[in-house]
Amino acid sequence: MKTIQIFLVLAFSALAFAGQAQKTVTDTLWVNGVCGMCKDRIELAMDTKGVIAASYDIHDKLLVVTYNPKKVRVEDLHRKLNEVGHDTKLSKASDEAYGNIHGCCKYRESTGESNCDGDHEH
Repeated sequence: MKTIQIFLVLAFSALAFAGQAQKTVTDTLWVNGVCGMCKDRIELAMDTKGVIAASYDIHDKLLVVTYNPKKVRVEDLHRKLNEVGHDTKLSKASDEAYGNIHGCCKYRESTGESNCDGDHEH
């Protein structure tokens, strides 16, 4: 009888732990950006419920983001990036959002090189 009780306690504990364990997904998103300010803005946009980690590579224009798909959808991530002025492969930032980013971050008019001097505020 005691063996059954121990088994049941262990089984319920395992189920409770499994229920708390959350699956995560890591995706790589192409995001247009040209400088360190863009990198900061893009990564900050990913500071949202469901996102575990985000890292942007300016040179490759790739954002690696790990998130819980039960809490946030990949479409929501693209939308958040658009809201801070950055285009993605899936969607484009509004002209208003794009217009709000600093002049040196204007990737649509850019030749790919940033003319940021680092002396301005984010």
